[in-house]
Amino acid sequence: MGYSPAVITQGPPTRWSARLAGRRKRAAAPGSRLGWLDALRGIAALAVAAHHFQILTLVPHGGFVFAHLDLGFYGVVAFFIVSGYIIPASLERRGDVRAFWISRIFRIYPALIVSMLLAEFIRPYAYHVLTFDGYGHHMLWLAGNGLMLSDMLGVVNALGISWTLTYEMLFYFFVSSLFTVAWHRRSTPIAVGAAAIALVLGVSIPSASLAHGFPELRNLAAAAVAVVGMGLLCMVSGRAGLARTGGLLLGGFGLLLVFTNGRDPAYETFTILATMFAGTVVYRAQHGQIERIEAWLVVGFVVVAGAAVGWMYNRGDMATATSTFSWPAWTNAYLAAWASFGLFFLLRNRRFPRAMTWLGAVSFSVYLLHWPVKEFLLSRLGWDPYYYYYKLAAMPFAERWSYVAGYVAALLVASWAMHRLVEVPFQNLGRKLTKAANRRWPQQPLEQSAPAAAAPAAVPAQPAAPAQPELTSTGAGPS
Repeated sequence: MGYSPAVITQGPPTRWSARLAGRRKRAAAPGSRLGWLDALRGIAALAVAAHHFQILTLVPHGGFVFAHLDLGFYGVVAFFIVSGYIIPASLERRGDVRAFWISRIFRIYPALIVSMLLAEFIRPYAYHVLTFDGYGHHMLWLAGNGLMLSDMLGVVNALGISWTLTYEMLFYFFVSSLFTVAWHRRSTPIAVGAAAIALVLGVSIPSASLAHGFPELRNLAAAAVAVVGMGLLCMVSGRAGLARTGGLLLGGFGLLLVFTNGRDPAYETFTILATMFAGTVVYRAQHGQIERIEAWLVVGFVVVAGAAVGWMYNRGDMATATSTFSWPAWTNAYLAAWASFGLFFLLRNRRFPRAMTWLGAVSFSVYLLHWPVKEFLLSRLGWDPYYYYYKLAAMPFAERWSYVAGYVAALLVASWAMHRLVEVPFQNLGRKLTKAANRRWPQQPLEQSAPAAAAPAAVPAQPAAPAQPELTSTGAGPS
């Protein structure tokens, strides 16, 4: 005997059905955070912190695990997937490149600057965290790190972990550029193309070919300041034509850098970009913007390609360049990050413990502060910053893990303070600035100045999209 789901749901509501309906309503309520993404970000941030604390040296068989799964790379890949999923959606929800860029600037720079100041001034020199430019030219160092393009300009990263912010910034360039020319729905070919480049040209594309010494590096940094500055001014101008010009500047400059001047091997650069756009593909399939079979094929290809390039290229000197040291460490970490994202995606309609979502909310601060906090604590204890884990490993179990717990507690307290005192106030300031700019210089919609020939013919009307939760993220940046 068959039954109709419609008939089943027409009866009087039970306590269970009312609770389930309430959960679904909260999950779909506009303005609510995406708890599953927060939980995943929190785990990713702790994984990076654990990796840099050498946590695997303190557990049985930790050396074997370290050789076969890089916790740090796992964490940053998870962050990149989350950024790919959420950043384009955030821009499209706003429909406003000015608001997008103001939001990004006030989201990232205040916390980054405070982290750098803390890293420089709260520890003795022997426990240094902040790294200055090897050429001894502070303006050059400031330009590369101020643009968050240090890994593409050949400038030493201010914080060891800030290399990931270069890829976040490049992704912002590409996403906003595509949006201004109405190509933002073309995530599928971009993800597949980047993964294919990583596979085929993984060690063929030259690295650091635009700057071989100080004069070239200085000129490249000066050009980057001019190009990016002009691109951002155009983006926030509120004029559709200028926004497109800014998009072409930023997107073109980003492409130039990734094809000619990356510090990392090309297979890592293009795998990261493919991963981020594959995250966007997941979002588009979830919201009916592309067919699910298309998304399965694209994500499957990107995941297989990302795992394969580890086996193909991440060996010897190349593995040292990516800091994953072996191909299993790369490949297993990459697959584990995608597996984690898939698991949390399947659980997206469930409620997560508040502690996990809170950890996701402060994850950017955890990411920025975990190394400075570690070095500060080591300086207070007087332990060697390079061999402290041998001292910990020799301790009795309870004493050893009491130190680890103390580090985690100090990190979480510092991250909470950073989030409350720096991140939240400056994000609110960014929102106020956006509103003030829109009142003073009203936005011109991009469609108003689009050439008539560019309008697609006979596009079928699409149903109105349901209200979506507020899309917020902090990445391995921030997202």
